[in-house]
Amino acid sequence: MASLVATVVDGYNTIWDLRDRRVENWLFMGSPLSTLAICLSYVMLVKVWGPAYMKNRPAFQFRRTLVIYNAIQVIFSTWLFYEIAMSGWANSYSYRCQPVDYTDNPLAIRMVYACWWYYFSKFTEFFDTIFFVLRKKDEHVSLLHVVHHGIMPMSVWFGVRFTPGGHSTFFGLLNTFVHIVMYFYYMVAAMGPQYQKFIWWKKYLTAFQMVQFIAIVVHAFQLLFIDCNYPKAFVWWIGCHGVLFFCLFSDFYKRSYKNAKSRIAAATNAMKANGHSNGYSNGSTSNGHSNGHTTNGHANGHSNGHANGKTHEKNGHSNGHSNGYTNGALHSKNE
Repeated sequence: MASLVATVVDGYNTIWDLRDRRVENWLFMGSPLSTLAICLSYVMLVKVWGPAYMKNRPAFQFRRTLVIYNAIQVIFSTWLFYEIAMSGWANSYSYRCQPVDYTDNPLAIRMVYACWWYYFSKFTEFFDTIFFVLRKKDEHVSLLHVVHHGIMPMSVWFGVRFTPGGHSTFFGLLNTFVHIVMYFYYMVAAMGPQYQKFIWWKKYLTAFQMVQFIAIVVHAFQLLFIDCNYPKAFVWWIGCHGVLFFCLFSDFYKRSYKNAKSRIAAATNAMKANGHSNGYSNGSTSNGHSNGHTTNGHANGHSNGHANGKTHEKNGHSNGHSNGYTNGALHSKNE
């Protein structure tokens, strides 16, 4: 047992010695435990504590707050995208193989700062879920949503601690760009129903996010087939994250859009099969049968072709006129 513990400790120390010393004293970088504690607290807050607190309380209305919050996220994401691009991807970075620059080169240090702020942005995104809970939009606090937000800070922590720069920052470049579009959508949606006509492209936003993860997976896993001075462990780390998120978003897309179309089509076909069309119901008759309670031409208690109001029958009854009976008034031909 003692040897097993010693082996684990030695393995931990070996990995820890690979850390980037440039972020040694930066906030939350000393240990993964603080980030892990925040992530677990987030899950408890949005799945247990928050719903329990709101159970007997009315939903909060945050329209103006949501507009401001999403506008800030648009600005923050735009700045992060710019910094990650200008620190490497818009300059000297190779999209095929990009090792980490561990020197104090100004561009390399700029990328380290960009990576740390990207890590910090994952905490600010917790407010997406917190607002859902306070507004009692429990249907939005899905497995996809909680898993995506809950594990991202922990995932990015390892990147900042060990590889703040290089190939894996392509993930942050694409993700911040997608977030610019996403938070802009949320901002417009929060402005009110009069602006809904401008955000008809919601389902394409989900598809856009899925394309993002495909690009991340392809970009990461290409290093498995070429010689590149970049840690293979982080190739798998980033690539597997892309696969996981693609699967989760794909499932969400199918449930939200394709299944919804199938349900609408099934409901429409059912209505047609029951003879209900264009708003007419409980008044359309065939062969003298109306509302499911007619026999031998008796409809709704009126016999021998009496029409109560406007009843449409194939056996000669038309618009309430049948055999000389009109709108409930009885005029016998034999009188």
